[in-house]
Amino acid sequence: MENKQEEVKKMDFAFTKQNYILLIVGVAIILIGFLMMIGGAPESPDKFNPEVFSFRRITLAPITVLFGFVFVIWAIMKKTKD
Repeated sequence: MENKQEEVKKMDFAFTKQNYILLIVGVAIILIGFLMMIGGAPESPDKFNPEVFSFRRITLAPITVLFGFVFVIWAIMKKTKD
């Protein structure tokens, strides 16, 4: 009977607390990237706003989102040193 109780206590989860923290950080990085893409709409629909093609929206934000996805994958794959 005690053997089963010890087995139940030894059951581990797939992720540790560190993995969950890293996942949350990765999701936050992805959200920051998407927030950087917001904006650039013209004030009136008949005018063009060149701010749509800014460096932040076209280059920096997609790189940030991509880095966030890579970070999340790394956080999932990371093993702890037990």
